[in-house]
Amino acid sequence: MIYKKTRSIFETFFNNRDSLIMQFKSGDISKREFLKLNFDFIQNMRVKPFDKIDSFQKGMYNYQYFNTLAKYYSMLGVDLKRQGKHYKYFKDYLNKAHYFYNEKDKSTLKLLRFIEFKNTEAYFIKVESKKLKDKLYEIVLWDYEYAIFHSKSRWLLKILREENVFIEDKKKSLIDEYINEKY
Repeated sequence: MIYKKTRSIFETFFNNRDSLIMQFKSGDISKREFLKLNFDFIQNMRVKPFDKIDSFQKGMYNYQYFNTLAKYYSMLGVDLKRQGKHYKYFKDYLNKAHYFYNEKDKSTLKLLRFIEFKNTEAYFIKVESKKLKDKLYEIVLWDYEYAIFHSKSRWLLKILREENVFIEDKKKSLIDEYINEKY
C-alpha cells in the first residue's frame, strides 16, 4: 500500500516536472512562470522532503523541492528590493532562500552518495551574470534524463573534486537558456 502511494507521488512529480521543462523549452512559459508553477505544485503536493535518500526518485524530489523554494523566495526578495520596499521582508526572503539553497546542496550530496558518484560529471559553466561567474557549476548525472543540478557551494565543490568528478574546465550549460534567463 505504501509503495503504491509513493509510486503515485513520484509519477505525479516527474510528470509535472517534465511538462514544465517542455513548456519552458518551447517558450510557452517564462522562467518566472516556471518557478511560480513549480512552487505552487510543490505546495499543493504537500509532500515533505525525504529524510533518507534510498532511490534516485527521492533524491531528485528533494533537490527539486529545496531548489524550488530557494528560487521562489529569492525571486520574492529581489522583487521587493527592486521596488525599494519592505527591507525587513527582503532580508527574510533572502535568508529563507539561503537556507533552502543549503538544504538543496545537502540533498544533492546525499543523492550523489546514493548513486556512488557513478557516471557523474561536474564543471563550471559560462554565465552572463557577473555575480555567478566562476562560482556556478553544473552537476550532470548522465544515467538519468533531466538530472542536471547547479550549485555555488564551496564545500560541495571540494567533495566533487575529491571524488574526481569535477572537470577543471568551463563549459556551456546543458540548460543554458534557463540558466541565463533572468526572472
